[in-house]
Amino acid sequence: MKDFMTALPVILVQLTCPGDQRPKGAQFQLTCNLCRESHKTQGPHLRDLKHCVEEVKQTIEKSDAMLYAPSTDDIKENCRNMALKCYMLELIMVLNEEKITIDAAYHILNFNEYIKTMPGADQVGCPPCEAYSLKNITVFLARLNHLLEERIASQMAN
Repeated sequence: MKDFMTALPVILVQLTCPGDQRPKGAQFQLTCNLCRESHKTQGPHLRDLKHCVEEVKQTIEKSDAMLYAPSTDDIKENCRNMALKCYMLELIMVLNEEKITIDAAYHILNFNEYIKTMPGADQVGCPPCEAYSLKNITVFLARLNHLLEERIASQMAN
């Protein structure tokens, strides 16, 4: 008898971000590895994230949630990633409460997983999310959009 192991073939489904159609009738976790891999060389795809936030905006604007929303003036330079992490946590809470399951929501969830690995995501000396003021969803989205625009502009400058 031969000593060997038989490997079963594995088929990996690679979905891209954003705008892909989520498979119907099957439970797949959108991992967005392609985006995650490109983040290592190009930085986070903040434009894609901004686009996804725009896609969910109309649906989540109905929410009456009060969310921690730091203004860009309140955020120290070394705390930008920590503030973005705060925004992602708040946004995900609203997505869950409103039961939003469109593709853009999955991309936001994946970006949140990525941001945990970014330098400064848990920066010592940065205020916790709860230290920022609570704002309604309209102000929250406007401030998040402004922060993303600033971050995109700084990436373009580098």
